[in-house]
This record gives sequence, structure tokens and C-alpha cells, in this order.
Amino acid sequence: MYMDDYKRWADADLEDADLTAELKEIAGKEEEIKERFAVSLKFGTAGLRGVLGAGSNRMNIYVVRQATQGLANWVKTQGGNQLVAISYDSRIKSDVFAKTAACVLAANGIKVRIYDALMPVPALSFATRYYEANAGIMVTASHNPAKYNGYKAYGPDGCQMTDEAADIVYAEIQKTDILEGAKMMSFEEGMEAGLIAYVGDDCKEALYAAIEARSVRPGLCKTAGLKLVYSPLNGSGLVPVTRVLNDIGIDDITIVPEQQYPDGNFPTCPYPNPEIFEALKLGLELAEKSGADLMLATDPDADRVGIAIKCPDGSYELVSGNEVGVLLLDYICAGRIENGTMPENPVAVKSIVSTPLADAVAAHYGVELRSVLTGFKWIGDQIATLEAAGEVDRFIFGFEESYGYLAGPYVRDKDAIIGSMLICEMAAYYRSIGSSIKQRLEEIYAQYGRYLNKVDSFEFPGLSGMDKMAGIMEELRKNPPTEIGGYTVVKVTDFKKPEETGLPAANVLIYDLEGGAAVIVRPSGTEPKIKTYFTTLGKDLAEAQAQKDKLAEALKPILA
Repeated sequence: MYMDDYKRWADADLEDADLTAELKEIAGKEEEIKERFAVSLKFGTAGLRGVLGAGSNRMNIYVVRQATQGLANWVKTQGGNQLVAISYDSRIKSDVFAKTAACVLAANGIKVRIYDALMPVPALSFATRYYEANAGIMVTASHNPAKYNGYKAYGPDGCQMTDEAADIVYAEIQKTDILEGAKMMSFEEGMEAGLIAYVGDDCKEALYAAIEARSVRPGLCKTAGLKLVYSPLNGSGLVPVTRVLNDIGIDDITIVPEQQYPDGNFPTCPYPNPEIFEALKLGLELAEKSGADLMLATDPDADRVGIAIKCPDGSYELVSGNEVGVLLLDYICAGRIENGTMPENPVAVKSIVSTPLADAVAAHYGVELRSVLTGFKWIGDQIATLEAAGEVDRFIFGFEESYGYLAGPYVRDKDAIIGSMLICEMAAYYRSIGSSIKQRLEEIYAQYGRYLNKVDSFEFPGLSGMDKMAGIMEELRKNPPTEIGGYTVVKVTDFKKPEETGLPAANVLIYDLEGGAAVIVRPSGTEPKIKTYFTTLGKDLAEAQAQKDKLAEALKPILA
């Protein structure tokens, strides 16, 4: 079957010369052909993600056309404005895929608002809401290596698409022939017909205004003299992040030169991910040289931001997503209470795999903290629930441990632009009162206990990877461990049982251990890996770390 598909592609007059060359090169190499044609990329709530190349199991213009035709078929049943917003980041062929999607939509009589230059995830979520679109498309593979690209689909609320909608789109995709099934018109024709138009400056300015309106202490940064090093990691953050920081009065910004401009090859780091040290290495070197107060880095689609802070001895320390989430929650709560801008019955939201330290901080300030499944759309879902009840102003902050933050309901996905703004404002505030982010973090630990949160990953590559992962999860359910690393399991929560959790079903297991530690096991939704999340609590960091090491060692034979 896959050999027939390969032959059909190889014989076709393809519009992308790179694909034709690749198909020639793999002639006679059965494993290579199988890898590209034996399966198709599956369209789910996170859309599509895959390695660039030829075939149904790769990202290319034909897979994008087929997916967009499926999306168009769904949009046509939705009434409303019959409009889709599109954005893209700096990845290889992102601009080509974005325009391809626009051409398919236009050929289906659906209007398109596409950004005229790369813009990040939050800008796409905002434009989807601003234009009251039926859907949004973001062409990105987030923080995957350079050989990947992807296609994220958004619903009319600016949130990633719901399971129900994604299932319908997937069914429509399967009815669409990959090479010839999508309707097409040229981009120029679409513009001439008034079907394709660029996102207007009114929309762009409205996004910046919405972000800046969430400042906790407006005007503070103008006099604080904050010195910043920033890296967009060759992605889409440069323009929006520096624009907002300049607007609030931060102008001493040194950009990491090698990572300043968009480049889908990400030449300085194999994973353009602000969670990992290699991606921040150049920024840290520059921070040390210039004596900056703070170093920031945003990922290619600028929905996540990582930071390094200056310590009293002049060295720099990376701060985890959990720690930044807790610091921002603490800063927003204290600042809004102090300024009288805290809403009544405020609500914050975090993912179930994020630190319980946030629960303690929220309780201290009288804030209701809701825990939701992993994936920012569930945080967006909580905002939508508040909005439906006419109480959207109650939402003050949402975060997940993987460096995603949002303060305000203007978009429904994580936003590194507002994350960067509030982190800088927080640094400027502590500087202005003779303190620092580092000092405040130590105070929080002294007040609530020394929590440690760490994530480990086990990779399962290749076609059999998914089966192996499913087998491991099944075995854990059949024979649940009674102890891990010598610590008794006091409670097992299986998120496949919504009747027990009150949340939608998810492939997640949580083990609560004696003494307050917890271990969470979940397969990634976007990559072939199982992630383990550890929360330990000690009298100091060394004790918390020792417990984490013990637990991780005990899990290795089960997951390796």
C-alpha cells in the first residue's frame, strides 16, 4: 500500500522541487519509504506536527492543503463570519504553509486575515477573537528541532480547537485526497477577490494595548533603570516583545546578536527551547559580560518565556517555569491588593502537573486556584466559563510549569509577550525597593517550605514508540505500584476516570506519597515521550533533591 502511495507521489508533477528531489533520493530504500508513507500525520487538538519532507507522514504543502480543506469543510457548517485568521513563525517553510492554507480557504469561499510578517501564537489567538473568526491557524512546531514544522488549529474563542471539532476536521481530512482533493486558488487571486487580506494595524495595536493594560504597577519601569538581555531564539518574539518593553519604559535591552533575527535552522541550539540550558547559553554569557539584571528568552512561536536572574554574587541562575509561575502569582496578587485593583473573588488557574506551592501562595492571598488538565486550552476553558457567567474580570493569572503564562482574558493561549512584560516589571519593582527576584524567591520558600519540582522524560522514537508508551501506561494501571523509592503510595489518581477527578478524561496518573511528595506520569501529547513530574518538599534544597533522585531511580526500570 505505502509503495503504491510512494509511486503515485514520485510520478506526480509536484509543485515543490524539494519534495521531488527527496522522492528520487529514497527510490529503492524501503524503510525510508515506509517511514514517510505507511501512516499519515494525525490531526488532533494540537493540529499537526511532523518532520519536514515528502509523504503523508511528513509536513509539506500537500499535507497542509489536505488539512486546510478538512478545516474549510468544518468552517462551512459553522455559520458566523466564515473567516479564518492565520499566523506563522520563523520555521522552515512556515510562511509557505501559511499562504498555502490561505489559498485553500479562499478557494472555498472563506475569508482570510493573515499577518504580513511572522507573529507569535498570542497574536494569532488575539486576531481570531478580534475578527470574530470561525477558526485560527498558527504554523509552528513550537520548540521542536529545526527539521520539524506544524499546524495548530484554533476555535472561534482563540483557544486551541476542542476535541469534538478536531474529530470532525480529521474525518473531513480523511475524505480528502492528499494530492488533488483540496480546492486551490493563487494568493494573488484571493487578494484580488477580497477573500484574502492582511491583518490590519488596528488589530496589532489593540493586542499591544490589551497587554499593556495588564501592568500591575504602571509607570514603574520608566524610572527603575532595569538592564536586560533578551533572546528571541531566532523566532517570532523580537518585534512584539521589544515593542511592549519599550512602551512600558524598558529601553536598556541587549539582544543576543546570533539569535536576533528569524532563522528556522536555529543555528545556535539543537532545541530552541527556553527550558534548556543550551538555548540560553549565549544569552547568559552576554548577561555576565554586561552585568544585566535579568536575561529573557522566548521560544520560536513566542508563547513561552524562560529567564535567568542575577544572584548577589554576580552569577546567574536559571529559574524554572514553576518558580516563575509562583513568583508572578505572588507579584500580581500583592501588587493588585496594594493598588486596590484586585477583583472580587479572584481566580487563578494552573495545570495539574504544576507546583502545589502555587496553591499555598493563592490561599495566602485569598485567591481561588483551579487546577486543570495539561494543555493551555484547559486554562482558556476556565476563562471562557467565567466569561459566560459575566465574570471574566475575576481571572487574574494562569500558568503551566512548561514556561507558559497568561495574565488577562484578551487571548486564550499562553503569551510570552505579557510574560516578558510582567517578569521585567517584577524585576524592576524588587530592584526599586532594594530587593531582587532571587531574594523574593528565597522569602517565598522560607514562608511556605522548600518545594522542588523536576521533570524527567523517556523517549520512544520510531513507529513502535507509541505502542511501547501505551503498553507502559496499561501496565501501570493493571499493577499500580504500592511504593516508589521506599515511599508508600497513599493515593493513586487516574485521570482516565473523570467520575473520580471531575475533569475530562486524560492519560495521566498521579501518585501521592507519604510525607507529601507526588509523582505524575503522562505521555506527551505532541512528542513520542513519557514525562514524569516530581514534587518533593524538604527542609532545604538538598533534602528535596535527594528525595527526587530516589524516586526517579525507582521509576527508571518501569519506564526505560
